[in-house]
Amino acid sequence: MLNTVERGDGPPVVLVHGFTQSAGSWWPLVEPLEEGNRLVAVDAPGHGGSARIEAGLAEGADLMVASVPAPAAWVGYSMGGRFALHAALRHPEAVSRLIVVSSTGGIDDPQERAARRRSDTALAERVESEGLESFLAWWVEQPLFATLPPEVARVEERVSHATAAGLASSLRLAGTGSQEPLWDAIPSLEMPVLVMAGALDEKYVAIARRLVSTIGPNACLHLVAGAGHACHLERPEEFTTAVRGFLRG
Repeated sequence: MLNTVERGDGPPVVLVHGFTQSAGSWWPLVEPLEEGNRLVAVDAPGHGGSARIEAGLAEGADLMVASVPAPAAWVGYSMGGRFALHAALRHPEAVSRLIVVSSTGGIDDPQERAARRRSDTALAERVESEGLESFLAWWVEQPLFATLPPEVARVEERVSHATAAGLASSLRLAGTGSQEPLWDAIPSLEMPVLVMAGALDEKYVAIARRLVSTIGPNACLHLVAGAGHACHLERPEEFTTAVRGFLRG
């Protein structure tokens, strides 16, 4: 079982964080979601209280479903969105609604996927050789997070809830390079789906549009104005307003 943290009471909403974060990463921004909901934040394999658990995306999604209430609405950011997509496809009875934030159905091209897998392996070796603090300080300075203020990135919190071994395992087993593309399976999703991305994150805006068109009429798109990849951290009010509206149907 994976480590989970709960707050609130009502219909369950599962929260799955991104790479280098933890269950606690959600609490500074989701207070508006607590009213009328039971929030269940899960530590993904290799992270937080689940740091010693090694699992890929499919096995990790199975572990998450076994660790949280069902059926539930699921919210997944970046890596967490990929876990949530796997959960919804493998266990559709457990996912009543799905919110995918700054995430992807995978890399189609085998050569590009292999190159990304090599990059993920290199990152794993980097965190093992450099250590946690140095790696995380470097990680949040990547162009992907150019619009994320340092005080919102909360590097010290990430350091306190991570291990180098856990992050390295996550990169090797659950990195985008290890993910088999889900695009052919995604049209089978029948639950309501909200796809979100930061309007400034051009790569993931394009992926978000593809996700919505691939899923079909049960999917809708919300682009968070003035935000980049970590749009939920950069514009928490807009993010939670959109999520609350979607959860209310």
